[in-house]
Amino acid sequence: MNAPLAERLRPRSLDDYIGQTHLVGPGGVVRNMIESSRISSFILWGPPGVG
Repeated sequence: MNAPLAERLRPRSLDDYIGQTHLVGPGGVVRNMIESSRISSFILWGPPGVG
């Protein structure tokens, strides 16, 4: 297994994300947009170092 750590830990689906269930959980805003292929522009932000 020579893949970089970031590649091995990268989420592969929305179910792999932890937290923010109101956005990516069942019935979440972002999940609904992705599943319906209707993604509009939006900005995600947070404190330095979180993303």
